Amino acid sequence: MSNAKNTVLTAAGELFGQRDPSAVDRWVAADYRQHSALAADGPEALRQLVAGLPDGFRYEGARVIADGDLVALHGVYHGFGPDPLVAFDVFRVDADGRLVEHWDALTPLVRDTASGRSQTDGPAQVTAPDETEANRTLVAAFAQQVLVGADYSVLTDYISTETYHQHNPEAADGLDGFGAAAAKWAEQGRNLVYKTVHQVIAEGEFVLLQSEGEFGVPVAYYDLFRVQGGKIVEHWDVIAPVPAELPHGNGLF
Repeated sequence: MSNAKNTVLTAAGELFGQRDPSAVDRWVAADYRQHSALAADGPEALRQLVAGLPDGFRYEGARVIADGDLVALHGVYHGFGPDPLVAFDVFRVDADGRLVEHWDALTPLVRDTASGRSQTDGPAQVTAPDETEANRTLVAAFAQQVLVGADYSVLTDYISTETYHQHNPEAADGLDGFGAAAAKWAEQGRNLVYKTVHQVIAEGEFVLLQSEGEFGVPVAYYDLFRVQGGKIVEHWDVIAPVPAELPHGNGLF
């Protein structure tokens, strides 16, 4: 396990598992930069957030990937509100082993999904670390040509026509399932528009894109892809509206 991954898992466990505000002193840098809509900038705002977590609050982790000084968590928060929230969290860890920056996106948990898969189930362990850079290159090219460039004629150059497991709650499995969902979204005025890819985080067969765009309204897209045999075979995501105001001046990205 990488040092950064170990740091984030330990810190998150103390902060959100044990709900221990003093963990901020052990794990969070003095210049902690916040991009979440849930807290203001700096370690003291994070301390207040943790101190205010209710009894029964818990985090159910699904998977974690580490890429240099960036670590991405995928899981479900119980207790932030009346309903569970599926979330991606990205932390940057500094050379001293402290959390120095954080981004996130959250969306309500949906019980009845189009594919029958949950928003977080499926493979979780990194099994092909030697394929990291090839998979990063593949997904980054897919992002620019298909997502940003909207060139769907090359979709099968990147996504498997045999296996495409879908975890977006409104889309069924396979390219046909994605196509049907996209057509429905377009009818509702929710076209998938990707404007900028801000981060590409990769480890083994998993590649996470953090992007900015529109889905009827301005949104943050977090798309996690699993690559096998040179093709994308699985997809998880969170699509979160961009708030009109944030409790800091750092932006969501």
